[in-house]
This record gives sequence, C-alpha cells and structure tokens, in this order.
Amino acid sequence: MNRIGQIAVPAKDIERATEFYKDKLQLPLYFNTETMAFFECDGIRLLLSLPEKEKFAHHSSVIYFHVDHIQQTYDELTGKGVSFIDEPHIVAKMGDTETWMAFFKDSEDNTHALMSEVKVG
Repeated sequence: MNRIGQIAVPAKDIERATEFYKDKLQLPLYFNTETMAFFECDGIRLLLSLPEKEKFAHHSSVIYFHVDHIQQTYDELTGKGVSFIDEPHIVAKMGDTETWMAFFKDSEDNTHALMSEVKVG
C-alpha cells in the first residue's frame, strides 16, 4: 500500500453535504447520485455518502486539507459561512518549519482541519 485512493465521509443530508464541499470548500465534483457524491482533492477521491446501515452512521476521521496560506483560506471560508472551532494557530515547530492548523465543522457535523506548513527565518 503506497497511496490513498479514496476517503469516505458520512453524510446525513447528501444534498446539503454536496453543496458544502462543492460551494464552500470549492472541491471539483466528479459526479453524484441520490446517496453519494464524489469529489477530486489533488489526486485523492473524496466520497460523501449516506450510511448504508445505521451502524455506519457516525462522524468521520479528521481530514486535514493542506493549504498554502492558512489565514487567507480561513478568512475566505469564514466569509462563506464555514463554522470554525478555532482560529489558525501553531501546533508544532520543527527547525525552520511551523505547522499551523484551524479546525472546522462541515455541514454534517464532521470535524476537519486546514493545515499549512510555513518556512520561517
């Protein structure tokens, strides 16, 4: 195993979730059905889906979306109504690189994050 081919994110309302990922996060939509939507995210397919069974109806793992300019992206998404849990902040500093993150909720109450690695000095 050497790469991720697809990540699935559970949805409660597929239309609302599709709109959030397409319009607010601006991910390109491959195609959608009545129960699923597939997006392109820099070579990784993101699948939004209604759970097939109740036992699969739970929150997803955190997806960390890498961005070049975290404050700018944070401001843009906040302006589109994305609900952030916190503001961009440093979570680690390794040598001349700072790792910044800002966590947000999607339309289905899943937690995800923006992350940015910034060279300093």
